[in-house]
Amino acid sequence: MNEKLNKTTAEIMDQRFGCDTLLSVATAEKNIPYVRTVNSFYEDGAFYVITYALSNKIRHIAENPTVAVCGEWFTGHGTGENLGHVKAEQNAEIMSKLRTVFAEWYGNGHVDEEDPNTCLLRIRLTTGILYHHGTRYDIDFTV
Repeated sequence: MNEKLNKTTAEIMDQRFGCDTLLSVATAEKNIPYVRTVNSFYEDGAFYVITYALSNKIRHIAENPTVAVCGEWFTGHGTGENLGHVKAEQNAEIMSKLRTVFAEWYGNGHVDEEDPNTCLLRIRLTTGILYHHGTRYDIDFTV
C-alpha cells in the first residue's frame, strides 16, 4: 500500500537525491523501452535534468510523458515535461540551483546555454519505492 510522502521519506529523498545524482530514466516509443543515465537533482517530488530538446528522450516524452526512474535504491514512475530553454525566465530559480549543484561539470563545454535547444526536463514523480536501511517505503507522490 502506497503512503503519502511523509517527513521521513521526504528527508531521505532530499538527502539522497538533493545533489548531483546519476539517475536512470526510461521512456518508451512504439512499445520499445529506452533507458539512459543522466545527471539529476531532486526537489519537492521532482527530478530536474539539463538535456537537449532534440534528444530522443525529449522526443519520446513529447509523445508519451510517462517515464520510469531508477537510482540509489529508489525506483519510481513520473511524468516528464520539457520546461523549455534553460535561460527562460520561468526557469531562473531552479536553474540557479542546478548551476550550483552541477558546478563540477556544468561549465566544461558539455552544456551550451546559448543554444536554444538546451532545455530543462522536470520529472514529477507519481509513485516510488524507496529502500533505506532495510526498510521499504512505497510512496505516493500525488497526494
